[in-house]
Amino acid sequence: MHPKTREKLIATVVGWLAAGVIFFPIFWMILTSFKTEVEAIATPPKLFFTPTLENYVTVRERADYVHFALNSVLISVGATLLATLIAIPASYAMAFFPGKRTKDLLLWMLSTKMMPAVGVLIPIYLLFRDSGAIDTRWGLILVYTLMNLPIVVWMLYTFFKEVPKDILEAGRMDGAKPKQEVWMLLMPLSLPGIASTALLSIILCWNEAFWSLNLTTSQAAPLTTFIASFSAPEGLFWAKLSAASTIAIAPILVFGWMSQRQLVRGLTFGAVK
Repeated sequence: MHPKTREKLIATVVGWLAAGVIFFPIFWMILTSFKTEVEAIATPPKLFFTPTLENYVTVRERADYVHFALNSVLISVGATLLATLIAIPASYAMAFFPGKRTKDLLLWMLSTKMMPAVGVLIPIYLLFRDSGAIDTRWGLILVYTLMNLPIVVWMLYTFFKEVPKDILEAGRMDGAKPKQEVWMLLMPLSLPGIASTALLSIILCWNEAFWSLNLTTSQAAPLTTFIASFSAPEGLFWAKLSAASTIAIAPILVFGWMSQRQLVRGLTFGAVK
């Protein structure tokens, strides 16, 4: 076998094995959702069984899935839009008009992601309680925006740095104001990067559970709270929990699959010149 063919074959096998390891928990969750509670905890696990839709029926009767899904969509999209609106001018300023402390500021912003969320839970909860933001969509949108803003700024800053400065300077010579420069020159040139950043932000917001469990109860509760509602003091009902998890992640899985090309295109934006 030719060495290059062998290397390609090995890389393909390793890639498929890695994909299998990553996808296996999702596959097992979907499989468990079609089992009875007894079969779900059977030892050894059963691969062959009679599928049942009982868990999905129970989940649908117990909670209003559409209500939770609508909250997830509105909160994720709202937080992404707000974070992007704040991050675009901030990243533009740091990419094209850097100061002595620009890199320090970027590192500080990224360092806030290393802080455990539970460390600021009590002050944020008290602020939300006093301002009436508990169990509201706008409250979660604000928290999710602050949560993802460092990542959004970092990514957009990286993408904006790949845009040639000569293009923006030519726009200034033609009389373009900063607002027109960003809107008519920078954003069209960085569209793949902006799109991939927005997609990643939506996914992060959709999967966030800590803040939704602590700051919502019913009215603004997203799908992560919907999943947690199927744990009880008596224990975990694995089959029903798997069914709830499956229908909760189904929209974001489909969304991620449909947007994977745009996401990869944006993440590799400027990698090859």
